[in-house]
Amino acid sequence: MAGGGTRPGLSFGSTDDFGYHVASDHVHIHDFQATVMHSLGVDHEHLTYKYQGRRFRLTDVHGNVIENLFS
Repeated sequence: MAGGGTRPGLSFGSTDDFGYHVASDHVHIHDFQATVMHSLGVDHEHLTYKYQGRRFRLTDVHGNVIENLFS
C-alpha cells in the first residue's frame, strides 16, 4: 500500500520461516478492505449494495480498520 496516510516502507505482520502460516498480526481480507475504504474516506459499515433483494456490505458483518497502518 502506498499513499492514503500510510507510513512508507512499512512491513506489517510476519510469517513463519517458510511463509506458509501467519506468525503475528493476522489481517483478514475484510479488515484489509475496511482499511482501504477508510483511507479513501468511505465508511465501510454504510456502503451497501443490493443483490437478489438483499442488502450486502462489501466487508460483510466483519472488518475492522487497522489503525496501526496509518501515520
